[in-house]
Amino acid sequence: MSKSALVIIAQGSEEMETVITVDMLRRAGVSVTMAGLDGNSPVLCSRQVTLVPDKSLADALAEKPQYDAVILPGGLEGSDRLSKSDVVGTLLKEHEGSGKIIAAICAAPTAFVAHGVGKGKKITSYPTTKDKITSDYTYIEGERVVIDGNFVTSRGPGTAYWFGLSLIELLTDKEKAAQVEKGMIITGY
Repeated sequence: MSKSALVIIAQGSEEMETVITVDMLRRAGVSVTMAGLDGNSPVLCSRQVTLVPDKSLADALAEKPQYDAVILPGGLEGSDRLSKSDVVGTLLKEHEGSGKIIAAICAAPTAFVAHGVGKGKKITSYPTTKDKITSDYTYIEGERVVIDGNFVTSRGPGTAYWFGLSLIELLTDKEKAAQVEKGMIITGY
């Protein structure tokens, strides 16, 4: 049975972080659902690229209330929308309670703060959102990806490949991550 991941997108989500993560996980055989926070209509992302969710978040959760990983792409506006969503807050708390992987990149770790999940964890984010990460967390700089237990965070669009590889390793294994990395020519070119 393949592992499952839920990637939640909202208006203003960062498109590279979304597409790279979804693509890499699918290459690794992870069953990924890209869910729209506000429905299944096309989502206008931060750089004016439109992405079409597989389904609405409501439908995704009705079909499968828990996933092996919940992933939040960044983008300031998208992250703000995720931070203000009660549904996202409940979902993150339930997944934290079940020990499932919770991941966020760029500005999206601010949703952890907004919803009170991952307190005490080491996290990172896009540099300009560092001041929004409260003392409830240990902020790490200088690392592409920070993993603390079941929480995975990353810095931004340029670190999305390493974010994806880290998630593949956690959801499958090191060999699958190495296979995807080699096939994509991330290193070793």
